[in-house]
Amino acid sequence: MLARLADLFVHRGTPRYIRSDNGPEFTAKRVRKWLSRVQVNTLFIEPGSPWENGYVESFNGRLRDELLNREIFYSLIEAQVLIERWRSLYNHVRPHSALGYRPPAPEAIDPAVRKITSSKVGGQKKLTQEVVQ
Repeated sequence: MLARLADLFVHRGTPRYIRSDNGPEFTAKRVRKWLSRVQVNTLFIEPGSPWENGYVESFNGRLRDELLNREIFYSLIEAQVLIERWRSLYNHVRPHSALGYRPPAPEAIDPAVRKITSSKVGGQKKLTQEVVQ
């Protein structure tokens, strides 16, 4: 896990803090010591307060509603393929309202800012996208 965090910090920059629940991933002494050395603070949500981590709760709800409750997985391979297909669609194609109706992954790799506008044509919502330099 520390190697993955180090890679993220190198590629994306070191954050001021990491907010997480009180699970073992970020409460482990070794992880907290390493984060302290790289000057990243930890902020923990209150135990039993999942609403304090709205992004994760929203994602988990969408994953359950849009995939897990709709599929029957007959094998681990089938589950891996279908979940990866959904993850790819969610991150690379599907527009997210909080990001101006852009998918999150292109935001990370494409420095061009895209402006998405919404209009109604004949009672139907139409999204248009343009690259802003």
